[in-house]
Amino acid sequence: MKEFGNKKSINFFVVIGMKSFHELFKTILSGDRESSRLAAREVRKLLHSSHAGKYDEIKSIINGASEQYRKITDDFRQENFVMAVSVMYFLHDRENEPDFLFPWLFHLLKHPNGYIRHASVRMLDHELGPLTVHLRCPDLNYSYKFSRVDADHILADMFIVLVDMAHDFWKPIYKKYKYISSLPSGPYKSIQMVLSELEEDCGEQFMIKLHQKFGMKK
Repeated sequence: MKEFGNKKSINFFVVIGMKSFHELFKTILSGDRESSRLAAREVRKLLHSSHAGKYDEIKSIINGASEQYRKITDDFRQENFVMAVSVMYFLHDRENEPDFLFPWLFHLLKHPNGYIRHASVRMLDHELGPLTVHLRCPDLNYSYKFSRVDADHILADMFIVLVDMAHDFWKPIYKKYKYISSLPSGPYKSIQMVLSELEEDCGEQFMIKLHQKFGMKK
């Protein structure tokens, strides 16, 4: 067994190893600062353990994430909650509605906490894969629960929301930065990271159509 800094930490991991996802999230939302942090880290371990297998729990947590987040007032709990949700996000059961949490994820992109923004970037990037597969691999047998037309509409809505957000957070100082990676940490950089991934996955021809649709210069 890996040793931790003190006996309290060891006892915590021994007990928490038997907890369910709902119990871990209860600790994230109501435990003290350290217990909340450790419970958030334990979500990943439980997810990848051979004893997890409780997908109904995972789905209910993800589906209710936005509503639950609105009730959190402590900054450290917001971070722990979002980080834990992002770990299991790929197991949501809303494949027919890939944008079901987009309003919340867009909100998180504006958060002052960099860990929360990065978690949002990861979750949004996860949805870009299935949403753009018909653009990246047009000859591939399409088997998703949403149509190509639906995907195009979601991508267009996503694009214009991100562009508007980038406009809101833009500062003149950003002119001197050539690469997104060199931008100062903050909402503008996080927004640009998602926009860049969207543009790359959609491809040049689709992006030209989007710019024409919204009257933008490419």
